[in-house]
Amino acid sequence: MKKSRYRRITIFFAKVIFSLAFWELILSRIGLRGLANKNRNQRLLKIARNFRLLAVDMGGVMIKVGQFFSSRMDVLPEVITAELAGLQDEVAAESYEDIAALAESEFNAPLDKIFAEFDKEPLAAASLGQVHQAKLFPPKGGKTGEPFGVAVVVKVQRPNIEEIIATDLAAIRTVGDWVMRYKPIRKRIDLPAILVEFSRITFEEIDYQAEGRNAESFKEDFKEISSVRIPSVVWSHSTRRVLTLENVLSIKITDYEQIEAAGIDRKEVATRVFDAYMKQIFEHGFFHADPHPGNLFVNPNGNENSNWQLTFVDFGMVGHIPPNAMAGLREFAIGLGTKDSKRMIKSYQMLGMLLPGADLDLIQKADSMVFDRFWGKNMDELKEISFQEVHEFTLEFRELVYDMPFQAPQDIIFLIRTISILAGICIGLYPEFNFWEVLAPYTKKLISEEVGGNWQGWLSEAGTILQSVIALPRKAENLLTKLERGEISIRTPMIEWQLRGVNRGIKRVGTSIFFLAFLTNGIILYINQYFTFAWILFGGATLSLISGLFSRRSRRSR
Repeated sequence: MKKSRYRRITIFFAKVIFSLAFWELILSRIGLRGLANKNRNQRLLKIARNFRLLAVDMGGVMIKVGQFFSSRMDVLPEVITAELAGLQDEVAAESYEDIAALAESEFNAPLDKIFAEFDKEPLAAASLGQVHQAKLFPPKGGKTGEPFGVAVVVKVQRPNIEEIIATDLAAIRTVGDWVMRYKPIRKRIDLPAILVEFSRITFEEIDYQAEGRNAESFKEDFKEISSVRIPSVVWSHSTRRVLTLENVLSIKITDYEQIEAAGIDRKEVATRVFDAYMKQIFEHGFFHADPHPGNLFVNPNGNENSNWQLTFVDFGMVGHIPPNAMAGLREFAIGLGTKDSKRMIKSYQMLGMLLPGADLDLIQKADSMVFDRFWGKNMDELKEISFQEVHEFTLEFRELVYDMPFQAPQDIIFLIRTISILAGICIGLYPEFNFWEVLAPYTKKLISEEVGGNWQGWLSEAGTILQSVIALPRKAENLLTKLERGEISIRTPMIEWQLRGVNRGIKRVGTSIFFLAFLTNGIILYINQYFTFAWILFGGATLSLISGLFSRRSRRSR
């Protein structure tokens, strides 16, 4: 392990965690949230910029982490995603001599004996390897040896990348252990298990023979879809650390000007990308798990059946959806597409997304309200929703927002990551992109499959409904009896919550006043060299701060 590299990564994240904890947690708990809000954008920009510089300088897994964050336009502030967007293109290349030496050691022969041409300048540099354009020797007799000709790209692994990955992952695991000490995160996500899975996938990415097999699986899955293109693998020129593929590079999916110049509708591109992933997820259970912009291209030449093609490259990171998760995802898609909050609850349970003790009735009510207020809106319309409307929704479901009874299940954590990146890409292509519209065909298909192949389930559902109808008279009688006895009381949770909030606010203001009084007077005494009295007041400030933090924590634990 590279100890200096390990220390550099852990020290950087330690500073970030301390900064976020101080500004976002400590200050807000002592009533100084406004101060934290005032300079938040500047602080976040500084963190993002420092991380970008670190990732560019170090490469390795840090680049992959930054690329993931840069694609989260749907949830992260633009100040972060815009700063990290350059990581897609800023990865420094290895020297040609080092790359050639590694490739020649794999083939046990000079490169000019393996390839007719090999471009010394890399076409693209990624976090774990880099790509060079090349040409194959045509076979004797003048006939092309491959179905696509002799133009290829050669992906060569970076030297010593295994040691670099091991170091980076060890550092990230250490940072993960720190983060897991924060209870709200610890109870919602099994971060150590996710990091184990991430480590496995990352090491699989540097097995280029496995990547070649993934590419062939995708090519088979999309063989009937002429609008999607997957490169062919040249197995005769591939090893564990060198992979040769058909050259399919074209317009980068984030090069909006070139896409429009080619006469291609950006909305159509966004829809095709989304459709391709819906097919991967719901039909194949096998998906491309790294859809950052460097891995997706638009080929304007097309073929006889499609005027342009969506092209995938880089199949090192793939995901498999287990059968139990697939059933939950199908239930989720149907519930989302039909605005059925009951099915949404069922899907959460099937996917293992709910924490024990979650208030299912409240979650169902919140889902119904989300459907009523936000369902069917595109991203531009969602952005125009007033703060007041969001505030009212938050107030109505404050207990749900406060408790957040959800967790990230390990089985689908990388699917969630993929969908989040995909959402950012689709919105970038077409800001008015409407997920509800493109999801509708899959919802209809899933429903038709369910109706056609699950008659036992429908029969069971009919029996449940019949039992509920039969039980209605008895329930009504019980309700009337309780009303007559005065056993039913009407609660006003909104008023109760507001009173609790006022009480908490008063206590928080009092704590803040004591803290600031002790602190400012201590500073004055210290400046005037009354050191003993100054330290007594500093102690009082510390006790006030600790008292405020622990009283807040005790309230949350209740």
